[in-house]
Amino acid sequence: MVRLVLPNPDLENRIPTLDDLETIEKEEAESRPKWDNKAQYMLTCVGFCVGLGNVWRFPYLCQSHGGGAFMIPFLILLVLEGIPLLYLEFAIGQRLRKGSVGVWSSIHPYLKGLGIASMFVSFMVGFYYNTIIAWIMWYFFNSFQDPLPWSTCPLNENRTDYVEECAKSSSVDYFFYRETLNISTSINDSGSLQWWILLCLTSAWSILYVCTIRGIETTGKAVYITSTLPYIVLTIFLIRGLTLKGATKGIVFLFTPNVTELANPSTWLDAGAQVFYSFSLAFGGLISFSSYNSVHNNCEMDSVIVSVINGFTSVYAATVIYSIIGFRATERYDDCFSQNILTLTNAFDLPEGNVTEDNFEAMKAWYNATYPAAFAQLTFQTCDINSFLSEGVEGTGLAFIVFTEAITKMPLAPLWSVLFFIMLFCLGLSSMFGNMEGVVVPLLDLKVLPEKCPKELLTGLICLGTYLLAFIYTLNSGQYWLSLFDSYAGSIPLLVIAFCEMFSVVYVYGIDRFNKDIKFMIGHKPNIFWQITWRVVSPLIMLVILLFYLVITVNEKLTYSVWNPEYENFPKLEKKDSPGWVYAVVVFVAGTPCLVIPFFALYKFIRSCCQKKHDQQVLISAYSVPSVNGDVKN
Repeated sequence: MVRLVLPNPDLENRIPTLDDLETIEKEEAESRPKWDNKAQYMLTCVGFCVGLGNVWRFPYLCQSHGGGAFMIPFLILLVLEGIPLLYLEFAIGQRLRKGSVGVWSSIHPYLKGLGIASMFVSFMVGFYYNTIIAWIMWYFFNSFQDPLPWSTCPLNENRTDYVEECAKSSSVDYFFYRETLNISTSINDSGSLQWWILLCLTSAWSILYVCTIRGIETTGKAVYITSTLPYIVLTIFLIRGLTLKGATKGIVFLFTPNVTELANPSTWLDAGAQVFYSFSLAFGGLISFSSYNSVHNNCEMDSVIVSVINGFTSVYAATVIYSIIGFRATERYDDCFSQNILTLTNAFDLPEGNVTEDNFEAMKAWYNATYPAAFAQLTFQTCDINSFLSEGVEGTGLAFIVFTEAITKMPLAPLWSVLFFIMLFCLGLSSMFGNMEGVVVPLLDLKVLPEKCPKELLTGLICLGTYLLAFIYTLNSGQYWLSLFDSYAGSIPLLVIAFCEMFSVVYVYGIDRFNKDIKFMIGHKPNIFWQITWRVVSPLIMLVILLFYLVITVNEKLTYSVWNPEYENFPKLEKKDSPGWVYAVVVFVAGTPCLVIPFFALYKFIRSCCQKKHDQQVLISAYSVPSVNGDVKN
């Protein structure tokens, strides 16, 4: 008698029990890599969470939303939104000991698309993020010149005057937009490859490959430098900044609260989004990192420690940045006032030093009353220290324009420039470790290469493929492409993934089962705070932020900022409407990760139904016996 064994789709699609998880743990305990020590793990997580956004986005948001008032919703939402989701990712990765794809497919096969979506986002963010590191390297290499190449405008071909484009803007703007990017005036004008950016891009991807070639075995060593050096450099800059003229004005401006901003919904929306992005949640990297821990590691304490460090770093970095911005604003105010004094002195042939800052307003009033016709022909600049402090710039503009301008006015400018770009390089590189982990480990879970294929080969193929695709950023239009991906690759998709993660653990896997897992790992069940935030508060906050972003994005007309020397209001950036094909790119970049989740669940459902039908047919065939005349009898 032959026993017929059929696949059971119900068994395949069921949620794993604690016994299943213990079996998984035993099977992977020997094969899965482990951290050398707890310090490596914590430094890697901190390095991944703390990135360039802490340095150049958080200070801008503080400035835009009432200074110190913005920190109130930021810290509140850090507790209610950031820490609970961080704890959830740490716990689920540590318990199931898999990457994002493996974790979510283990919880339920229909959720496998959630891990694939995280992998897509990690890939697309890493696709442009390493280009920023290439720009940082270009500035770092140029920082070994004295004077710095962006401190003065170059001369024209006749060597008689400055280049017109630079003279109309500034030396720092010109160096970034023309000598670094050689930017075109339209996203449609691709232009040619910029060889210096290509060389830096090659170096950036080569360094990243060397650091991630063997996963945590190599990144675990690199984080001792990449995760600690930025704090040393920030401290050096803070000490130096506090000795500069006007630094305290910048810090006071930053922390002066405008409490009316607390009634502005956009302040809370931006605070929630900043908390979310600053934790690097939903990329899959944190799940992978935690999967290399011992199953009894205290992941609850880890999530609290990483969160406190992350929040502290944001505030600390903002303090450092605004000490330098205060110095820059004071220098610009002094230059502005000096120019006005020079205008009045030259107009009336006054002795040098006759007009000072103290008597300037009185002298203006006297000459206006005495020589009204001549005075009316004079043009004075508006010098207001608060307006200079209010010129908030985020992103690449803060790093490559505002901060570099301030550095040129500091003694030993090349030294400070080298330190600044070393810090940015370390911040960017440690964040890329997490992005690479969020791509490599899911691909290993998906078994895209044969099992005997070394991990080094897969990592190399990913680096090479992404590097070749990133050639688009070395074109004259590269800055426009980078801004496009930066705006949409890591925004709505991450919110969708994070909400699905929280919902899947609480309502699919089951919060009671999850509580038992945590009790098994750390010895006690999560307290009432975690229960409330996981079940209600955090999902609700994420849903509100997601809906607001969807409404804003749908109703917003796509534009982009163009560096155009022929623009009437140059050196301001010209706003242009995006061409129609850009909308298709946005839908692909933001929509693909989101659509993967439901489409894969639908695919698994259809496949399961087809499998059931097939099994029924096999059963009917197995128990059907043909008679002598050929008829079938059951």
